[in-house]
Amino acid sequence: MSLLMTEIAVAVSRLAEAGVESPRTDAELMAAHRHGVARTALNLVADADFDPRFWDDVARREAREPLQHITGIAYFRYVELEVGPGVFLPRPETEVMTGWAIDRLTDMDVAEPVVADLGTGSGAIALAIAQEVPGARIHAVEGDPVARAWTERNIARCAAAAPHTSGRVTLHGGDFGSALHHLDGAVDLVISNPPYIPVDAVVPPEVGEYEPSAALYSGADGLDAIRLIERSAWRLLRPGGLVAVEHGAPQGAAVYWVFAEENGWKETRNHSDLAGLDRFVTAVLP
Repeated sequence: MSLLMTEIAVAVSRLAEAGVESPRTDAELMAAHRHGVARTALNLVADADFDPRFWDDVARREAREPLQHITGIAYFRYVELEVGPGVFLPRPETEVMTGWAIDRLTDMDVAEPVVADLGTGSGAIALAIAQEVPGARIHAVEGDPVARAWTERNIARCAAAAPHTSGRVTLHGGDFGSALHHLDGAVDLVISNPPYIPVDAVVPPEVGEYEPSAALYSGADGLDAIRLIERSAWRLLRPGGLVAVEHGAPQGAAVYWVFAEENGWKETRNHSDLAGLDRFVTAVLP
């Protein structure tokens, strides 16, 4: 066994003891990042090329710093994003909602569908749609200036890697309730992964200690931002337009009623994530 593979085995044990959820995956990804190789090529790293700074990375992960902060990279569908302190880290659960949106936009009889991504964070949703839906025009809204700086970097990064996306994502400052008034009644799809954690909820250290609180917490029941998005979607969407909003697994029934027929919506649906848990709600503006 190579030196690196031996050290990875020790790192796995240390991370597991520290309570890291996926110790082997994280150890291998940190080693691959530190040594500049694919995860599948770790066994090819020569003993003489072992980088002892790997142990600095392991110590940071032991302290429950998010893996993506250590590598500086997050992956979302087919997009590679730069991430770090001050921006919410994209999750696999959000990829499912984004895939639903991409499918609906692709099916629309609209040459250049207009999309509003409310609370874009790293830009993950907006950039994935730009990459996978040719012609889509995405207006990404982010109120926090630190997070918005990360969005700007990722827009530039993706434009360089995939020139066909250049200019199709427009970044706006502002909050969920006041942004994009110039698009009222003209948007084909509103999509959002908003803050939805109740303020008194207990979260893992990776979340509570390292992620921006404004992207996490939203009132006593976690639904304050979602209620605001519902009102914004009502004014932004054209008749027949779609809305998709992510929420926490226990919140499916409550969010369904935010977008209920009584509030003017139709075809409201709960959707599950890859684990089979309620994860996002969609609805149609009549």
